[in-house]
Amino acid sequence: MDRMLVVVFDNESKAYEGKLALQQLAGEGSIGLYAYAVLTKQADGKATIKQGDDAGPLGTLVGTSFGALIGMLGGPVGMIAGAAAGMGAGAGIDFANLGLGEDYIDDVSKALRPGKVALVAEIEEDWVTPVDTRMEAIGGTIFRRALSEVKQQIHEENVAAMKADLAQMKAENAQVRADQKAKLDQKISALDAKIQAQLQRNKDRLQAAQAQAKAKAEVLQAKAAAARAKAS
Repeated sequence: MDRMLVVVFDNESKAYEGKLALQQLAGEGSIGLYAYAVLTKQADGKATIKQGDDAGPLGTLVGTSFGALIGMLGGPVGMIAGAAAGMGAGAGIDFANLGLGEDYIDDVSKALRPGKVALVAEIEEDWVTPVDTRMEAIGGTIFRRALSEVKQQIHEENVAAMKADLAQMKAENAQVRADQKAKLDQKISALDAKIQAQLQRNKDRLQAAQAQAKAKAEVLQAKAAAARAKAS
């Protein structure tokens, strides 16, 4: 299962130790590691990106949950690679559509107080024990959120509800007086436009999800190839 992982540490040294532990777990095959970043929270509330994934998938994963979370906690994803300057929080990010709930963002933000350091990663794991054991031994506080397709189901149910309303309006339209018909026609037209817009958004989300899945698969393949090349 794909998950978002944030581990908050007391200092950079422990965060880097946590990063190495994630890389080791990935090398052992215990987890899949799509991308990571280490960032610190300064006294003024801004975050500094101390280190990004040296495999370079960050630009590839812009628009994914990982990119959105980094944008929220530390600034634009495109500035991560090689950047160590302070960055403000991202704005206008639709976390719900990316599988991140407001409660998760709130919990992470509260834990990432000034002076704290966070290891942020998007991973694939079948069970939580390997990561939890390593991170807790280093002294990290773990925040994890599964990235599911629940939101897509909600969008589909919303369309179904609007279609039911539309069917009822059309049935009533055949029975109302002429002076009422014009107003009902307007409501029918407006609701139909909303349905079409929602269907298009659902289509766009599906295409984006497919593109993200492909990008993440390519990231893991590139990491595996790099590891094999380094070992040979």
